[in-house]
Amino acid sequence: MNKNTVEPRLLKGFQDSLPPKSQIKQQIKSKISQIFENYGFVYIETPAIEPTEILLGPGGENIEKEIFYFNTPEGENVCLRFDHTVPFARLIAQYPEVIKLPFKRYTIGPVWRADKPGLGRYREFIQMDADIAGTNDLSADAEIVSIMVDTMNSLGFKGFQVLINNRKLIDALLIQHSITDIMKQKHIMRVIDKLPKVGIENVKKELGEGRIDESGDPIKGVGLPREVIERIISFITITGDTRKEIISHVEKFFKGDPEAENSIKEMKDLDEYLEALGISDSVAVYSLSLTRGLDYYSGPVFETVLLQAKQVGSVIGGGRYDSLVSRFIEKPVPCTGMSIGLDRLISAMEQMNLIQPNQYYPYEVIIARIGNVPMKQALELAKVLREAGIKTSVYMGNKPRPPLKDQLSLADHYNIPVAVIIGEEELNRGEVCIKDLYYGEKAREGITNREEYRGAGRVSQLTVPKEKVVDTVKEMLNSIVTSSYRPYY
Repeated sequence: MNKNTVEPRLLKGFQDSLPPKSQIKQQIKSKISQIFENYGFVYIETPAIEPTEILLGPGGENIEKEIFYFNTPEGENVCLRFDHTVPFARLIAQYPEVIKLPFKRYTIGPVWRADKPGLGRYREFIQMDADIAGTNDLSADAEIVSIMVDTMNSLGFKGFQVLINNRKLIDALLIQHSITDIMKQKHIMRVIDKLPKVGIENVKKELGEGRIDESGDPIKGVGLPREVIERIISFITITGDTRKEIISHVEKFFKGDPEAENSIKEMKDLDEYLEALGISDSVAVYSLSLTRGLDYYSGPVFETVLLQAKQVGSVIGGGRYDSLVSRFIEKPVPCTGMSIGLDRLISAMEQMNLIQPNQYYPYEVIIARIGNVPMKQALELAKVLREAGIKTSVYMGNKPRPPLKDQLSLADHYNIPVAVIIGEEELNRGEVCIKDLYYGEKAREGITNREEYRGAGRVSQLTVPKEKVVDTVKEMLNSIVTSSYRPYY
């Protein structure tokens, strides 16, 4: 490479977002945002960079090894946010005169984690969060679960489940066995959360003396006695056909334990609210091994998983974090919420064939010129189409008289469905040519004869007076969107 140039490259774990995927991402964000707003959530933003003590707190999160750290020009220790939840807690504490509780918010933006990249896992990725602050009522948690379900349904997913647990139940179990050391509790939580990934036998080993992983590396165990391990395993493997049946089993498991009574009541309340929202037992499932990784979760926790693509992992996760705002103010502010990993969600949609790249386009109409038609004519027509709400681009090549094939080639590259072509003769008559690029392509499928091929393309082409261009384009776009040969997301 020339020494005066720099090699274009990406850092490991980062990605560019190019069309059509960038357009797909925008449309999915818009669809999910509409769901949030249907539930009464309002959009807010916070900075990408926060002071280190804001994000990690006085004791530090267990995610601190995955943080991107650096210093500001003033020498302050700062880091890139690893989620949107902690900044939201800071916001609630900082602006009590602006944010009246209870408060529903959603946000969209990148977060950064310096962990190992993998399938659908990047060091910079987009998260879409929805949170409710200022209420202890489990109806808030039920709405979060309902949003998860609506999101998955709206994107066309089949065979998904929202897994639900209550961290307080595991806390009660550990207290039963006098396990009160915070670090040991965190270690146990992390091991339990691995159950779907590593299996029951490996969880037993990690709760005990440890194990050797597939790569040959040792994994340190918690060091619990065998009878405690068996008690934990018997709890996290409780199952049932309905949420009520699982609650019944949990009641028997904790019979007479005052530490678990409130948590069991919360499970009952949440089940009642989920029923009211029409969420079935097959979609929202109580899963007692779910703990979620972050330390700030304090009650119900949720994860959305794909039954047909379990290797993708969780695509939506969240839970209740009633103590997080107390990091900043002494007054407790109960909160619950969820986060969508947009890149992982799109990766899952691709694996499940829910996305067809040729169904997306950045704009609807390209305006092309033939011969000596002035650019001014194209710009005037573009203004008319845009004012009618039609996304329009004018071909702006470097040649003063660009060949039509170059202009239509650009439309083909970006999957543009309609071309409005201005020719000299048509211009003199006050007319334009409108071409349905998709129909022309479809009509030619399977034709080998040259004359038939050329004739098939003419079916998709109309010449109309300029005053009818808007109506004609709208009719053509509508036929493209609703036709059987071109489904639209």
